[in-house]
Amino acid sequence: MRHPPTFAGQTDMTTTSAAAAQPVSRNRLLFTSGLGWMFDAMDVGLLSFILAALKADWGLSAGQMGWLGAINSIGMAVGAIGFGMLADRIGRKQVFVLTLLLFAIASGLSAFATTLTVLFVLRFFIGMGLGGELPVASTYVSERVPAHERGRIVVLLESFWAVGWILAALIAYFVIPRFDKDMGWRVALLLGALPAFYALYLRRKLPDDAPTAPAAAGLPWTARLAALWSPAHARSTVMLWVLWFTVVFSYYGMFLWLPSVMVGKGFALIKSFEYVLLMTLAQLPGYFTAAWLIERAGRKFVLVVYLTGTAASAWAFGNADTQGALLLYGALLSFFNLGAWGALYAYSPENYPAPIRASGVGTAAGIGRLGGILGPLAIPFLGAQGWSTGAIFGLFAATLMVGVLAVALLGRETRGEQAVG
Repeated sequence: MRHPPTFAGQTDMTTTSAAAAQPVSRNRLLFTSGLGWMFDAMDVGLLSFILAALKADWGLSAGQMGWLGAINSIGMAVGAIGFGMLADRIGRKQVFVLTLLLFAIASGLSAFATTLTVLFVLRFFIGMGLGGELPVASTYVSERVPAHERGRIVVLLESFWAVGWILAALIAYFVIPRFDKDMGWRVALLLGALPAFYALYLRRKLPDDAPTAPAAAGLPWTARLAALWSPAHARSTVMLWVLWFTVVFSYYGMFLWLPSVMVGKGFALIKSFEYVLLMTLAQLPGYFTAAWLIERAGRKFVLVVYLTGTAASAWAFGNADTQGALLLYGALLSFFNLGAWGALYAYSPENYPAPIRASGVGTAAGIGRLGGILGPLAIPFLGAQGWSTGAIFGLFAATLMVGVLAVALLGRETRGEQAVG
């Protein structure tokens, strides 16, 4: 078996000079790739709003609502690991398109679900496409831009997630309440799925992968998995697995339940949509400030500061008892959490060499999705045990601080690392 020379410990990005051999506009690359992220985010955002609508239309229990969010993350875990491994074998672009197609078809079909079981199955496949696409997309883009602006471009790619959430909130606010019974959320899902086919068309225009190490395609998945735990990469793998788990656990635990938490605090359903829309607008400056800082202060600095800010905002939001406080701390929660997400996607691919890069990022994301399974289940379970909203959000805050410690103690700074073959 041939092992690429980068397994000796080189983990710099293999991108800059090779990618330049096939010219591509950065703006085109960013926009075309970002559209897929936007529509993915629209679906996840719509799910958070639809949970509240389904509770009323289908009479779902808190446990059923939690499992609807969790099944999505189960699919994401399977997709992140499986498609991440596949991307190192057959190429980033092919998997990029394949995962979007899977997501779009399943998302459209979910609008016609007539039973909770059918919706569960379709949410699993939506999760597979979404979970596979995101780490592969960030890897693909990071391998096609120069080192000095790689972090900024990937964070800006992630900023399309905020646009998708804003569109989801707008659809939920203007569409769902305008239809009788269960038609509102069905129309919303259709609107969220159709644009994904346009993004699929655009992705056919994307350039091919940046050239990677010659043996990358022939390396078995077992060898790539073992390489993640080799002495050269084990520390990065531990750090990323802990980081991804804590970030995903807290994000899906908090954000999928935001409309429901607002309703639980006494606000009408339509009003909760309005407040979440306003809070979601704060995601954009979170991304943009992180994009500005990441090439100036470094990846570790942005992750530590923004995750700490997320933890403080989560605790404050959980203990807020007035409309103004909920809006303020919810906006801060969006600002810091999504800025941290941008840095996470920029940082993760930089910890591995090309032959195992998508496998490493996909596996870390897959471990993170285990947190995405537990997060949506935490609120109904802990609530049934008598935990207050403040205590539950305090748990999310504590979890985030574990991620901060992992980055601070185990992470290495990758800013400005140059390409190697």
